[in-house]
This record gives sequence, C-alpha cells and structure tokens, in this order.
Amino acid sequence: MSYPTKLATLELEREGDWLSIWLNRPESRNALSSELAGELQAVLDGVRDDRSVRGITLRGRGGVFCAGGDMKAFQAAFQPAAEGGARAAVVEISKSGASLFDAVNAMPQVVVALVEGAAMAGGLGLACCADIVIAETEARFSFSETAIGLTPAQIAPFVIQKVGYAPARRLMLTAARFDGVEAARIGLADIVAKGVSAADEAERAVRKQVLRCAPGAVASLKALIHTMPGLDRKAQINAAAENFADRIFSDEGREGVSSFIEKRKPVWAEEA
Repeated sequence: MSYPTKLATLELEREGDWLSIWLNRPESRNALSSELAGELQAVLDGVRDDRSVRGITLRGRGGVFCAGGDMKAFQAAFQPAAEGGARAAVVEISKSGASLFDAVNAMPQVVVALVEGAAMAGGLGLACCADIVIAETEARFSFSETAIGLTPAQIAPFVIQKVGYAPARRLMLTAARFDGVEAARIGLADIVAKGVSAADEAERAVRKQVLRCAPGAVASLKALIHTMPGLDRKAQINAAAENFADRIFSDEGREGVSSFIEKRKPVWAEEA
C-alpha cells in the first residue's frame, strides 16, 4: 500500500484483509471538503492494486455518514463572482468530485457504505457508488441540492445506477427526504438495521461473505459488470467468455475447482 499516513480528515482501521475508512470531520458533519476528497482519493488509489485488501468500508465519525459538499467553502470561495476564474475553479472542483465518485465506483475490492445519522446530497451520492449500502432504520437521506438551487450533477449517473431511472429522477428532482426503511424499499439501501450495533453486525456478516470469495475473481467480476452496460449483446457475450476463460486458467480458478472436488475450503476462505 502507498498512501499518505498523515491524514487530517480521515481515520483508517485495518483489520486483517479489511480496511475501514472513517470520514473524520464531525464538526462539519463529515462534509466533502476538497481536503477530505483528496485524501480519500489518495487512499483509494493506494490500495486499488493491493489484493491483500479484500474489502473496504466507508463510514463517518460523530454519528453521521456525510452531509454532502462543504457549502461554507463554496460560499467563501465562489459566491461573490460567478464568472471568470471563480467559475472555472468550480468546474474543476466538480470534475475532481467526479474523479472521486468514479474511483469508489470502480474499486476492484468490495466497497461497503455504512450509513448512520444522515447521508445527504453528495454524501448520499458517495454511498450510491458503493457495492453494498447498510443503513440504520432511522438514518436520514436526501438528494437535497435542488432545494438550495443547485443540482446533483456529478452523482446523477450513480444514483440512476443504484435505484433506476424513474426513482432517481423523482428523488433528485424533488429533494425528497426519506429514512432507512424507505431507502431499502427503493433499493438504495441493500441492508437496513435498527441501531448502530445491528448495523455493525450486518457489516461483519457482509465481511464474512466477501472473504469467502476469491479477491481476483471479485476484481475481475467488478470490471466485467462495469463494462457490460456499454456493450451490445454480441460484445457482452464475447467479453463474458473471455472473462470466464481468464478465471478458469488463473491460479484462483485452479485452486477453486480443486477445492470443490476435494471438498475443502479454498486457500482464500480458510479463515473466513
């Protein structure tokens, strides 16, 4: 792994093959400042190719997942002038946000977002980029940008990816507020739990499931999943066939088939 060890806005916890990344700006409800986004991007870049990290959990300190973008920073830097250099700076910050969302969405490892307290605006978009969302029943959610005259522009593709076109359109256009139960009903939350302890237990159960799976196979499958929507059916068939053949002839594939025939756990699942 290669990433900054002195982090001002994040806390990292490594437990075996699992990395927990805590957003650590509780005084601002873990708002996505440029510094936090930069540090999170650097950590993700540092573990992307490290197969000893088999899963990542994103969560927030202070009982809140993430309140969205840092509005005070936007106001201080950009509100006085909407054109020229200030506008160009906003465009670049928006693009850097897109880079972070892309990074979370495309991580080779399984990414879990554990939401307690609230996930709002860009913070909720960040959660939508994860593979699995665990939410407290009482957690609060909203794509709140339109309520303050803004748009959830960079997160829109990931919201649509997570919940589908029609629900995403309704939620983003109305800035509707909803809880963890409703988040599960619409498919935004994959698991809903009553209280932090239950959410922690659910996250542990997900870890156990993931650690039964071969890390290379997970990375390969995630790459295939992200590629599929942009391909026509013939290209999908060819991509899937090549992907499957690569796995059959991989060390993991050979070990997995042998372990199945020999009725034993494969090496990557021995401690799961």
